[in-house]
Amino acid sequence: MEAVILFPAVDLKNGQCVRLEQGDMARATVFNLDPAAQARSFAEQGFEYLHVVDLDGAFAGKPMNALAVEAMLKAVTMPVQLGGGIRDLKTVEAWLDKGIARVIIGTAAVRDPELVKSAAKKFPGRVAVGLDARDGKVAVEGWAETSQVTALEIAQRFEDAGVAAIIFTDIARDGLLKGLNLDATIALADRISIPVIASGGFASIEDVKALLEPRAKKLAGAIAGRALYDGRLDPAAALTLIRNARAATKSHG
Repeated sequence: MEAVILFPAVDLKNGQCVRLEQGDMARATVFNLDPAAQARSFAEQGFEYLHVVDLDGAFAGKPMNALAVEAMLKAVTMPVQLGGGIRDLKTVEAWLDKGIARVIIGTAAVRDPELVKSAAKKFPGRVAVGLDARDGKVAVEGWAETSQVTALEIAQRFEDAGVAAIIFTDIARDGLLKGLNLDATIALADRISIPVIASGGFASIEDVKALLEPRAKKLAGAIAGRALYDGRLDPAAALTLIRNARAATKSHG
């Protein structure tokens, strides 16, 4: 088992750090006016990898919060994965050049699978696919539209493409603190060889424990947002659990 990573999430809207409920831009709560300060705070708490989404970019189809992202890259040394508005190779390349460790392609993975394949081939290990599902069907354009394809169908298209990870979000739970949909996420992970990261609904330390259970061993990690901002998830406790599990795996390995 690879080490499970807990990704703290920074969602950007109008240059601010927000959380949405079920992907609805009208239901945004602003948590920090300064995303770079938020990124620094996550680094100080001991997180190893940051998950950033340009929400305006996801709707506009092009990067909209570039200044905030660049400020975050300057503020922290930990790797950053970024999604939202990445729809062509030029944008992929520009972000990787600026220091993003991994780009996340969502809408274009449904609309233009060849983009993902060519990007993953050109930048091995640095391209992830974001699959956001509503009732099993993948939603696109900042979740404004639901397609007719399932997450599994899309994930299978990229089996041999060199994609670093699939980030699977259950939209119905996102931002509502209902707990991760591990059943659906594990079912997806069991059918593909690409590492899967769980997202949507992360609520408490119970989710961390569930993530470390044997049945979730194929999952590469999970993304936590609102639970961290609301103080429902204690970063130190969560990261200690993960570190202990990692140490135990090593000693048995």
